[in-house]
Amino acid sequence: MKQTAKKIEADDPIRLRIVQDARRHFFANGFRSVTMDDLAEALGMSKKTLYSRFATKRQLLEAVIENKFQCVRQDFANVLSAHREFPEALSAFLDCVQHHTAEIQPPFIRDLRHEGPEVFQKVQRLRRASIEQYFGELMRRGRRTGFIRKDIPASIILEILLAAVEAILNPVRMGELELTPKTGCALITKVVLEGTIQRPANTRFKTSTVT
Repeated sequence: MKQTAKKIEADDPIRLRIVQDARRHFFANGFRSVTMDDLAEALGMSKKTLYSRFATKRQLLEAVIENKFQCVRQDFANVLSAHREFPEALSAFLDCVQHHTAEIQPPFIRDLRHEGPEVFQKVQRLRRASIEQYFGELMRRGRRTGFIRKDIPASIILEILLAAVEAILNPVRMGELELTPKTGCALITKVVLEGTIQRPANTRFKTSTVT
């Protein structure tokens, strides 16, 4: 049976340390400018040890993306398991999204735009799966408790959100619109969500979120 990335990292603390350090450098500085030699020096380990875990920088980049989405999914699951009322849960969910998108800086987006189309496709798949699972459940809860308009099917709300994310939060469009992942995400959620929340809940939602 194939081990998951999470299981492998739990069994190999050195690998996890490499991934976490690479994640910090890649997301802040882009992955084109960060070499494997740079990472080995920053980690204080031999290049042999680094290459024994990741034969290429592309393999390491893909592991970084997997690690990122593991953290995203865990944080989303924590929000859903808190059993808060919908406005508070939604605010916590959006705070979580903004926290994770803020980590990704423009140099990383530029590198994806120019050299990483396959990696970005993987990001899109993982992002869509996470939104469908966790945000979809949050919307269904909101509808059951009367916070989400019942004249708009939850599945349609989800598809509109996914379409907006895929159309705007991609390297080309963000560059053209001069958006960061954080600002783009904030605008999408504001436009999509405020139109789907019942009027009394909408007021409550606005007062419970930080702009």
